[in-house]
Amino acid sequence: MIQIEQVQRRYDDFSLEVDFSVGRDEIVSLLGSSGSGKSTTLRIIAGFEPLDTGRVLVDGQDISGLSPQRRRLGLVFQDYTLFPHLNVEQNVAYGLRAQGLPRAGRARRAAELLELVGLQGFGPREVQTLSGGEQQRIALARALAPEPRALLLDEPFSAVDTERREELRRYVIRIQRELRIPMIFVTHSRSEALSISDRIVLLAEGRIVETGAPRDLYLRPRTAYAARFLGRANLVPEGAIPVTGSASGPATPPAAGTLLVRPEHIGMAEAEDASCHLPGVVRGVHYRGMFYEYDLETEIGELGAVSEQRFSVGQSVWLGIRRSHLLAEQGHALCSS
Repeated sequence: MIQIEQVQRRYDDFSLEVDFSVGRDEIVSLLGSSGSGKSTTLRIIAGFEPLDTGRVLVDGQDISGLSPQRRRLGLVFQDYTLFPHLNVEQNVAYGLRAQGLPRAGRARRAAELLELVGLQGFGPREVQTLSGGEQQRIALARALAPEPRALLLDEPFSAVDTERREELRRYVIRIQRELRIPMIFVTHSRSEALSISDRIVLLAEGRIVETGAPRDLYLRPRTAYAARFLGRANLVPEGAIPVTGSASGPATPPAAGTLLVRPEHIGMAEAEDASCHLPGVVRGVHYRGMFYEYDLETEIGELGAVSEQRFSVGQSVWLGIRRSHLLAEQGHALCSS
């Protein structure tokens, strides 16, 4: 388990204040835009950046004062950092020599990890002959070789093409489930965070805005900031659009405020019916493969919706909400100190 307890780090133009934990069976993503404090948080945990106050614990041990080498944390970065003069097996086993493991033991451990990341038989190959996705899997295997207590991944897929990213995500999840090792995954990609995480810690300007399971943050965020960051968000006054209700909750929220309605929860029809009462006009059509995304002009402002049905620009439609969520807060407050 990793515990980041009231950690603060102050610079001339930026300050970081974070407090969260990562369980043994969890992948926790640090999600945020550039400059939000994601990588700084990871560097503090790894020991590359000092903290001003607070502490970092791993399995109950305070590691705040230890050097990076003594923290027993695995690190994976976006640029692979493989050694070009070593072959694949030697790269994976690089950290094992310092542990005093004999050559046969290093080779055996490297072979086990190469199989774990789907690269069995790659040991003798030169790293220059590998694709970007394969090199990142080698970097992942190398980080796991010394049996670290936790794994820290800093934007590990950003230099890999889209198809390989999906493959790498599956490997990371599989490895976490098999080894039961806590993982902290830094990313600016909301789709990446939603698909790989057990929990998401959303950061902005050095502060935690919200934390929770991906589904909860996407469907039931507390703040407008989180609602918008996790995906396209229609934020409308409660009662502005008829709510049809759902099995998951009452049709009408208990208090006045701002409703979050995701595009996939807006129904669209060519004619007014029992569930679609708000008139609108299609102003934009975006083909997304399995569905169309629409920009809609309505009397309460522009809304976004998705549908498998094809509507045309300029076409009149009728809209209704299938599901909504009342925001507890209208924004997010950040400390200025």
